[in-house]
Amino acid sequence: MNFKIQTLNNISPAGLERLPRDRYEIADDIDDPDAILLRSQNMHDMALPGSVKVIGRAGAGVNNIPLDSMSAKGVLVLNAPGANANAVKELVIAGMFLGARNLCQAWSYVQNLEGDDEALHKAVEAGKKQFRGIELPGRTLGVVGLGAIGVEVANAALSLGMDVIGYDPAITVHRAWQLSSGVAQAENLSQLCRRAEFLTVHVPLVDKTRNLIDADMLGQLHQDVVLLNFARNGIIDEAALAKALDSGRVRMYVTDFPSNELKSHPRVTALPHLGASTGEAEDNCAAMVAQNVRDFLENGNIRHSVNFPSVILPRSKGYRVAIANANVPNMLGQISTCLADANLNIVDMLNKSRGDVAYTLVDVETEVPDATVASLAAIEGVLNVRTL
Repeated sequence: MNFKIQTLNNISPAGLERLPRDRYEIADDIDDPDAILLRSQNMHDMALPGSVKVIGRAGAGVNNIPLDSMSAKGVLVLNAPGANANAVKELVIAGMFLGARNLCQAWSYVQNLEGDDEALHKAVEAGKKQFRGIELPGRTLGVVGLGAIGVEVANAALSLGMDVIGYDPAITVHRAWQLSSGVAQAENLSQLCRRAEFLTVHVPLVDKTRNLIDADMLGQLHQDVVLLNFARNGIIDEAALAKALDSGRVRMYVTDFPSNELKSHPRVTALPHLGASTGEAEDNCAAMVAQNVRDFLENGNIRHSVNFPSVILPRSKGYRVAIANANVPNMLGQISTCLADANLNIVDMLNKSRGDVAYTLVDVETEVPDATVASLAAIEGVLNVRTL
């Protein structure tokens, strides 16, 4: 079986080479694609071909993809969590130095000096006191969100001699194992804000995290705090932040998401979304998502989906049926009955759910007739059916 892949952005060759050309046709303009690979292309107003089974985002954030409508169609959305974690971590650490030592403001000051070298040197010595900074060792860093990036930032800050406190009520066991035992735990966000001299956020932008750092939380922050946002625009209430910057409660705001309201503020260093902009990160993200798209298309396995459960079933001898369906009662019973009516013996089966959707893999001994596929697709609540 051959597959068609549509690319909406330039995808690193490190990812595309994971898709063998004898089985995959890849182009930016292709009819009836089975999968779409993209980075930052906005899909919200895009008409999706009915042939699409999976969308692979070569990165972590998926705000550019309409998740609800994809779930309703049974289309998986995969991302590459952790593949760009080191790149973002390095930029966050750099941002901490920028904020602590006023480096961008000092650079701008020097660029605007005029006169001969003697006048320049005098101006440098006279002006440097306004850029007096602070050092990191002994300072407390608060990390909101302990996923792949947050854990790496926390561990790196410890190695710089900082005290680190983290907050994440949904931390996974996997990330907890990766987190250094030297990272203290905050019971809630308020406790973390009251202690943090540096605060960095590493959470996705969803309804619960929109304006997570609002006027109330900003008011609880340590005086002269350095605030960093390399996660997503919208997590910090910028109107409230502007007041905190003006009052001096926030010493410096370093962000990867510029806005007209704040980009020219003297206490703001705004970067053009550089978090994952390294060759290594682009390679890692593309390779991870391409490999997982391939495993889904060829084997039906789901890894790193943001809208469907993780489902990994080793292949048995015979044939496989992959079914995406609504998470409703008696679905497995109806699927089993349909297969039994076709005299198909089930060798192995795995079903998992996530919210309103579920996914089922079934291995059977003999080939599944087209009529049986049609019967499965006709079950109320079934979103799509594939045979592999």
